[in-house]
Amino acid sequence: MIIVISGPSGVGKNAVTKELVKLDTRFEIAVTCTTRHPRENEINGIDYYFVDEETFKKMIYEGKLAEYSIVHGNLYGIPQMYIDLGLSNKKDVIFQIDVQGAKKIKNKYEEALLIFLMPPSIEVLLERLNKRGTENLSEIEKRTKRAKEEMEERYLYDYVVVNDVLDSTVKEIYEIIVQERKLRNGL
Repeated sequence: MIIVISGPSGVGKNAVTKELVKLDTRFEIAVTCTTRHPRENEINGIDYYFVDEETFKKMIYEGKLAEYSIVHGNLYGIPQMYIDLGLSNKKDVIFQIDVQGAKKIKNKYEEALLIFLMPPSIEVLLERLNKRGTENLSEIEKRTKRAKEEMEERYLYDYVVVNDVLDSTVKEIYEIIVQERKLRNGL
C-alpha cells in the first residue's frame, strides 16, 4: 500500500512516521530528496537525501522522481525507486510530503491512502516551529501562512488526524492503516 502522511510544516510528520515504522516491519519510509540544507540533527540518506539543484534537476529530467514540488523555496521529491522497491517487496511505503506532493501521488496512484496531519491549533503549530529553532521569524511567518492554506485542503484526504499527543496520534494512524489493509484485502 502507498500511504501518504502530510500536513503543514512543524505538524510532526517525521515524528509520527518514525514511530509507525517501529510498530510494523511492513512499513518502509520513502526518503525524500531535497535541495534545502540539512538541519542540525538530520542525517543524509535517513532523514532526507540532500542534493544540489543540478542533481535534482537531472533526476527530474531522467524521470527518477515519482513526484516533486517547490516548497518554501526548495525542491523536494520522492525517488520512484522507493515505490517500486517497496511494493515489489510487499511493503507499505510511507511518504511524508506536503499537499502538492500528495495530490501528485494520488493522481499517479489512485489507490494511495492519504492521511492529513493537523495541529491542534495554529498557536501550537507556531510553538512547535519556534521550539524547533531551525527557521527565522520570516520563514516561520511563511510556513504559518502556507499551513493555513494547506489545512484548507484537508478535505481532499481519506482521513484527517489531529496530532496533539504523539502516542495517541501514532496509535490512531496505525489503526487506520490496519483497517485499510483489511478492507483492501477483502477481510
